[in-house]
Formats: sequence, C-alpha cells, structure tokens
Amino acid sequence: MYKLLLVDDDSTLLRFMSEFLSGDGFEIISAPNGQEALRTAYRERPDLVVLDVMMPGMDGWEVTARLRELSSVPIIMLTAKNSENDKLRGFKLGVDDYVTKPFSFAELSARITAVLNRSTSSGGGENNQVLFGDFVLDMDRRELLRKDQVIALTPTEYRLLEVLARRPGRTISEFELIKDVWGAYKEEETAAVRRYIFLLRQKIEEDPAKPQWVVTVRGFGYRLELQGVSQAGDRKE
Repeated sequence: MYKLLLVDDDSTLLRFMSEFLSGDGFEIISAPNGQEALRTAYRERPDLVVLDVMMPGMDGWEVTARLRELSSVPIIMLTAKNSENDKLRGFKLGVDDYVTKPFSFAELSARITAVLNRSTSSGGGENNQVLFGDFVLDMDRRELLRKDQVIALTPTEYRLLEVLARRPGRTISEFELIKDVWGAYKEEETAAVRRYIFLLRQKIEEDPAKPQWVVTVRGFGYRLELQGVSQAGDRKE
C-alpha cells in the first residue's frame, strides 16, 4: 500500500481527498500547512506528496524546495493557477505533475497512480545498465552513478534519462518523451520536456550550454549519445 501525504489548508477539501483516496487503496496521512507537512514528511517518509501551492505562512513552493534538499519523493502540486510560468517554476524545483483546481478526485487518483508507476517501475529487460562516458545508468537500482558516486536525480529526471537510454543513439521526439514520461494527457506540454532536459543537463554535462550526452536534434527531438559528441557535433571516439 502506497503512503500519500496530502497537504492543504482547506480542511474540507483535505477530508474529502483523504476519504476518496483511502477508498482507492492508498494509506493517507495529512497536514494542514507547510510546517506540519515538512515534519510529517521527515517522520513518515511518504511515497508521494500531494501539495497545495497557496497556503498561508510557508507556501507550496517553499515546502517543495525544502523537501528537495533531502528527498526525491514524487510531488504533485495542487494549484488554482494554470500559467506556463507557474508550471516552469514548479518543474525547476522538482515537481512531478500538476493538478489544476477545480479537479475531480478520480483524475487526481489517476495522476497519483501514473507518477507512482513511473517512480517505482523496475528497469526490466536484458539491458539493465547503460554506460556513457563515466556514467552508469542502473535501471534495476534506478540510479545514475559517475565513478561509483550516485548522481541525485528527481523521479522525473530519472525517468526522462531512462527513456532516452533505452534507445541510445536514436532521436526521440518531444511527443514521444511526453507520452513515455508524463502520459498522454500532457502531450501538448512541450515546455515540461525542455525544462527537464535543461535540469538533467545541469547534473550530467560538463558544459550544459554545449551538451555532449543529451543532445538536441533541432526540429526532431533529443537523443542520448553513448560516446559523447564534440562541440563541433562529431562523436568522440
């Protein structure tokens, strides 16, 4: 049974969400504000956090930033805003998905399940490790290592890299990445792909402005290079 932490200052909404998601088989813990959410998250170690943005005192942005200092727990934001800037801000902090108010509890449950599936599915198959440069992507352990040191990736960053790594050297379109990483319901949100490509490059590229591993193929998409590319665009031998 997955444990969910629900955080919202609206006690009525919090109660209804808890009742519905409990009925869907989740273990529910809740918090009415940001401070209590952090204490509960550190104590209970939930599998996923559903977090309201607009709360008095410590808002959802600050809670997310503090959670990300110590944990890669998947986070779904509840927000009344639907602007691209707000979503990009959340993606930069490491949010895995958004649900815009008003929403149905069935939709929320479906998105929770989708994020958990992405975060917990094993690599499987015969090729469970992909090597590129000094990096090893271990799809059984769901870890990226560089010279035996684990590179901290959020669940979405990991899933994005995994999708690219399963087809190394092949260009994957933004549309395919959205379907494989976020699900079909986000097929129009190419901004999320571009933002997470940017964040991933910050962690694995020596010079993110001139990427050697996660390469842009203009007009088509992205690909993972196993041998790297030079700044001129040629493969390293």
